[in-house]
Amino acid sequence: MITLFAVLVVLSIALLVVRIGSVALAMTGLSPQIARFQARSAYFGVGFTTAEAEKVVSNPVRREIVMTLMLLGNAGIITVIGSLVLSMTDLPSTGLSSHIWFRCVFLAAGISLLFVLAYSKWIDHQISTAVAWALKKWTRLEAQDYSEMLRLAHDYTVSEFPVHEGDWLASRALLDLRLGDEGVMILGIERADGTYVGAPKGSAVIEPGDRLIVYGKHAMLKGLEKRRAGKEGDEQHRLAVEWKQKFGTLEDTIPE
Repeated sequence: MITLFAVLVVLSIALLVVRIGSVALAMTGLSPQIARFQARSAYFGVGFTTAEAEKVVSNPVRREIVMTLMLLGNAGIITVIGSLVLSMTDLPSTGLSSHIWFRCVFLAAGISLLFVLAYSKWIDHQISTAVAWALKKWTRLEAQDYSEMLRLAHDYTVSEFPVHEGDWLASRALLDLRLGDEGVMILGIERADGTYVGAPKGSAVIEPGDRLIVYGKHAMLKGLEKRRAGKEGDEQHRLAVEWKQKFGTLEDTIPE
């Protein structure tokens, strides 16, 4: 009977490990459903090749989590099989536990209870909350998949380019440029003297010699980098704003 208890304990630990893995993956930016699926796939060695799996492989933090789940999964499965073999072959000569059918019923009842507990929404919420708290306190998994969050695979990009004398952006405040109307966001300004202004306010002035870190559609950023000061640049800005308001997005066909 001790070996049967050992099997149930190992299965309980396996469920907890998978739960920890799914919460950890979710903390890196994956949706809870995808995180749970990938954690179970890694632990049980299924290895589905899906677009979600590519998101895991492309992120170093997620790769570490999945590799740990794979190692623990292999060890857990071997332990369960070994314990099951021992529990069914090492039968005492007397007593109720000497009957193999009793052990099978006991094992089935234990697994059923674990199944019910694993799919209980209340228990799942409590465990997830506790695991998330522990991971935030003792690990550094708060790093998000910024590529996915910023939709960099959907024509959006983060770009960096210098500002020269005569550019449309040069010697103007962000508030006056109204780049948000074009769908462009200035994430940071690296000054010529090396200082960096993150999340600059509208009063910040872009000076020649600065380097801008900008976020937006690739076509828009490409045109913005080439835009020159004067009426032509103002007209390009007006057309970009009208295009953004009309279509809600910016395509490669936007006039430069």
